[in-house]
Amino acid sequence: MEIRRVEEDARTGEFINEEFTDYGEECGVDLNYEEFCFMAEDNGTIAGIITGRAYYNEVHIGDLIVGKAYRGTGVGSRLVAAVEDAYKGKGYEKIALTTFGFQAPDFYKKLGYELEFVREDENAKLSKYFFLKKIM
Repeated sequence: MEIRRVEEDARTGEFINEEFTDYGEECGVDLNYEEFCFMAEDNGTIAGIITGRAYYNEVHIGDLIVGKAYRGTGVGSRLVAAVEDAYKGKGYEKIALTTFGFQAPDFYKKLGYELEFVREDENAKLSKYFFLKKIM
């Protein structure tokens, strides 16, 4: 057996989807899997992007990036709201995400996300914050 790093492609995606789906069914849960990417665009310029995955009963925000020129203008809040709106009432119970201390813990608190846990680091900027918001 060989183990090597590869790029995700149709073949790896198909394997992942089949195995996650089959295992979930064996355990009595629906996979309910979907990747997402929402983009804020201003006259052809990307202002921000939010990505993630929805699966089982949870939506997970992976990345939220707002361009420097657009920070503090509400773009990030609007992108998070787009995810919340897209998945509310579709069988997902919560949105989960993580952020580092130097990134956006206060931003997510302001949007109603509850802090579940902080994994402290010697460098407080690299402490990791785990957030959750119920969306039923």
